[in-house]
Amino acid sequence: MVNRKPPGIYVLPSLSRESRNVAYRAWILILTFLVYTCYHMSKKPVSVVKNVLYRNCSVPIKDGYELEIAPDNTSTTFCDWAPFDQPNHKELLGSLDLAFLFSYAFGMFFSGHIAERLNLRYFLSGGMMLVGIFTAAFGMGYFFNIHSIYFYVGIQVVSGLVQSSGWPSVVACVGNWYGKGKRGLIMGIWNSHTSVGNILGSLIAGAFVTTSWGWSFAVPGLITFGIGVMVFLFLVPDPEDVGCDMPDQHGTHVVAEHGTNKTLNIDPVEPSSEDGDDLYHEQSYSSIDASTQALIKHKQEKPITIWGAFFIPGVAEFSLCLFCAKLVSYTFLFWLPNYIEHTAHYDAEKSADVSTLFDVGGIVGGIAAGLISDNFGGRATTCAVMLILAAPVMYIYNLYGSLSLAHSIGLSFACGTLVNGPYALITTAVSADLGTHKVLEGNTKALATVTAVIDGTGSIGAAIGPLLAGLIPVWNDVFIMLIISDILALLCLVRLVYKELRLDRLLGCTGD
Repeated sequence: MVNRKPPGIYVLPSLSRESRNVAYRAWILILTFLVYTCYHMSKKPVSVVKNVLYRNCSVPIKDGYELEIAPDNTSTTFCDWAPFDQPNHKELLGSLDLAFLFSYAFGMFFSGHIAERLNLRYFLSGGMMLVGIFTAAFGMGYFFNIHSIYFYVGIQVVSGLVQSSGWPSVVACVGNWYGKGKRGLIMGIWNSHTSVGNILGSLIAGAFVTTSWGWSFAVPGLITFGIGVMVFLFLVPDPEDVGCDMPDQHGTHVVAEHGTNKTLNIDPVEPSSEDGDDLYHEQSYSSIDASTQALIKHKQEKPITIWGAFFIPGVAEFSLCLFCAKLVSYTFLFWLPNYIEHTAHYDAEKSADVSTLFDVGGIVGGIAAGLISDNFGGRATTCAVMLILAAPVMYIYNLYGSLSLAHSIGLSFACGTLVNGPYALITTAVSADLGTHKVLEGNTKALATVTAVIDGTGSIGAAIGPLLAGLIPVWNDVFIMLIISDILALLCLVRLVYKELRLDRLLGCTGD
């Protein structure tokens, strides 16, 4: 039989096998980094624009900014945007988050299931282009003077569904190319796309929010659509597609060349000189040994089910932990600019800029969590330590974060580091580890489904957190909710932390 590369994927025939491996792995990291930067960039404008959808025009702003008083000196909301000019504006704004996040959580469980069964290049590029379209569509409400709550909620529902296409797909792509070795560090650095996307989304939205807020959505939408086209043209989701070596998924230092194990003595794959599309030499199934036949048979196995993914050891605990951790992280994501504007009385643009320090801290936290867990071998223990530290830091932030600009910057950074560190580790390295768990016996078709189950469970918490923040009238009570959720996340990991510490102690006693 003659195996051919999937249509549209270009192979680098002039490079040696090792150089081709390095080149493609670097490209996958760069491209998927850009992809999920755009996904988060398109989520962020809503949190920034909230400050002008409902704005009390009689409240003076710090540092030289002052809003104009209403002409009749009675109305304080004449400069906001209907239908968000009602006394229940906080609930209406919270409904935007609720619509997006619950549809995102719902879609997440199915996206991983679908991603395992479709070509990831088509699935991810199509999802990205739809994300760009519906992000820009929200901004059209400004340009076409739309004031229906059903329009904005409807856009958020569809946006949440198409956004769910991203995470299982990019984690599956990276997991397909990178083995377990330094996965925590590599994916910790790579996962900074989340914070980079939030920062870019805040800065782009902030640049237009006080003048023409529709562009706060249109510009990220156009960028996302453009990167979606790039994904369609250039993404290589699996090493086998271009004749590259399969990674070591279990730390055994045994990799597979072009879908077969090195020890099976199959000839290396090089593009055919007669046909540039050929990736493999023609080979009779009956002429290869039993081990290779078993591997080929394994490649034909069905992907794991959603229900089956829950029973992989550790998936349930990390899923519940992420439920609580993502509740905290997404409450900050969707409400932090509004909280800063409310407590520190900065204008909308400055509040958006200051909120980016939370995401800068998230970059540091994700990298630190990955590096520590790689070197000390305890994913759950690393998460637990950061969760223990996060609770008092959030308490201090609520007390002193609004005293000065320096306090806002420093404490936002510290909160971002400790809140987003566990969240980043669980959604990247932990998901990839569990998606290639030894109980799967080498079945790589579980990676997207496991990732979707973990992140889908977490996304339910991500939906509940911003909803509760919109319903709770006092910011002090919101922070109490966040601290309680952080403690619950810690409790979810107690059993896994005990197992990790016990294993370390046993290994120490045996000298291994």
